[in-house]
Amino acid sequence: MDTYHDTDVVIVGAGPTGLMLANILGMYGQRVTVLEAMSSLIDYPRGVGLDDESFRTIQTVGLVDTVRPHTSPQHIMRLVNGAGKVMLVNNPQTEEFGWERKHSFIQPEVDRALYDGLARFDHVQVLFDHRVEYVEEDAGGVTALALATSADGQVTQHRVRGRYLVGCEGGKSPTRKRLGVTFEGESPSTRWLVVDVNNDPLGTPNVFLGADPRRPYVSIGLPHAVRRWEFMLHDDETEDQVTDPAYVNELLAAHVPNPAGLEFIRRRVFTHHGRVASNFRRGRQLVAGDAAHLMPVWMGQGWNSGIRDATNLGWKLATVLSGQAGDDLLDTYTTERKDHAKAMVDLSLTFGNVIRITNPVAALARDATSSILNRFPQIKSYFAEMRFKPMPRYTQGVLADPSDCTSGRAGATITSRLIPVRTANTTVSPVGVQFPQPRVTTGDASGILLDDAIGNWWSVIVWGNSPKDVLPLDALRKLDALGARLVAVVPETQREWAHQHMDPDVLVLGDHSGRLKKWFDDRPTPLVFLRPDRFVAGACLTQNAPATLDAILASMSFVKTSPTESSQHRHRRSLITAHTHTEGTP
Repeated sequence: MDTYHDTDVVIVGAGPTGLMLANILGMYGQRVTVLEAMSSLIDYPRGVGLDDESFRTIQTVGLVDTVRPHTSPQHIMRLVNGAGKVMLVNNPQTEEFGWERKHSFIQPEVDRALYDGLARFDHVQVLFDHRVEYVEEDAGGVTALALATSADGQVTQHRVRGRYLVGCEGGKSPTRKRLGVTFEGESPSTRWLVVDVNNDPLGTPNVFLGADPRRPYVSIGLPHAVRRWEFMLHDDETEDQVTDPAYVNELLAAHVPNPAGLEFIRRRVFTHHGRVASNFRRGRQLVAGDAAHLMPVWMGQGWNSGIRDATNLGWKLATVLSGQAGDDLLDTYTTERKDHAKAMVDLSLTFGNVIRITNPVAALARDATSSILNRFPQIKSYFAEMRFKPMPRYTQGVLADPSDCTSGRAGATITSRLIPVRTANTTVSPVGVQFPQPRVTTGDASGILLDDAIGNWWSVIVWGNSPKDVLPLDALRKLDALGARLVAVVPETQREWAHQHMDPDVLVLGDHSGRLKKWFDDRPTPLVFLRPDRFVAGACLTQNAPATLDAILASMSFVKTSPTESSQHRHRRSLITAHTHTEGTP
């Protein structure tokens, strides 16, 4: 029997990227159908690293309380040579975005939390045992034909119609192949054996990367007493050979006294891949996660890069589907995400090349170089604080240049010759990067994270002033149509006064820690336009705000709505915000 279902977005693949995208779209009130070929979620560990950017998105969709128990924050990485001597320590202490920079995690449990979170939305469904066999696109949407297998083995055809389809089905993505885009990069021939065990026999809560030329290895302590080892395989070792229990025990003999006594979860051979699709979108079909880019494991960025994709794409799809922007907005998804994905692939490949050196002479030279570099505090802290990791900076996309208000692009520096710019502590532009997330005080709560205070849509944040006092009526009307939240940040000493004297439509936040004061003090940009994904779309002096706003709206193909429609948008988002932040934030 052939069945039919209508939705807004069809997501193919119930991995972490697809599940997060479904949560974001569900949060914004969009109808979503996720089609998954497997009968359930994958139940064995894969990814092991979760970063602060991803946790910020988890916070946005209101799932902190269900994800946090399956993580270990402040995960330290140590690179050691063949003699066990530490060559590099990676232990960043910053909480710039509201969370610890690095966490280890149990992926099946976190993926399950993302899946369970979808139960909040009656307009989102996940259909397991639905394998997409055929996709047809026309001017109005995309129809996916899935073969659905029931519990008794009967197969039926299920047609799902959506305005857009997003392929999140992994590195062999049929969606990417349908788009006809290239998958550029390399797949190093080096193979690795991954071994996961329960009841961690070592108990060390962090990571050791063993740059041993005899056999490079990785040893990782994970939550819930899980231990992972990874061993580089030699060319003459077959998969059957290295997955044999006796052979695995030989590999583990240098790590534990009695390998045969371990409780094994899995033994599996894998090959690293480093590839990026040439385009993440064609027409009404898009790709995200491993379907768009494959990450070598070294920097733990595969899972996180998929979450970044969902964070970038989710609000844009919601904007187009709600009629607030034209279809061209979706082109900025590739523009903004591709370069950073490639940078992370390149860094991971480079890091892997350092670890997997097997030539004894080359390994000795590497070890000697690291010993010399560690004598320089600045170089040592560069690695310890993870400053080598390229943070996303969008130079093209939904942006306005801070110097000349050009739409759709943003230079890395502010070049104005006005005295406030010339005397600022930095002229590095904040446009195109993530805004920090300190804790703030409101009239109702003290010490809450910024994102929980401002909600999950657009915001205009002004230091020391009311946005309604510094923006002209025409700009305020455009922001109203966009559904933007108006926010004033003041020192905590002024908060009660500001709350009494500013317009009631303005959210007044007290900066009790001084972190926002310092941010604004360092930069000649007292007014910030903040996107739903927490990236700065524009930052300027208040008198440049109208031109900056117009440039941002042009860059996103904004469609001005009627007052009634914008009121409906705001009402819908206020209900969603209240719903998603019912969980406590630690």
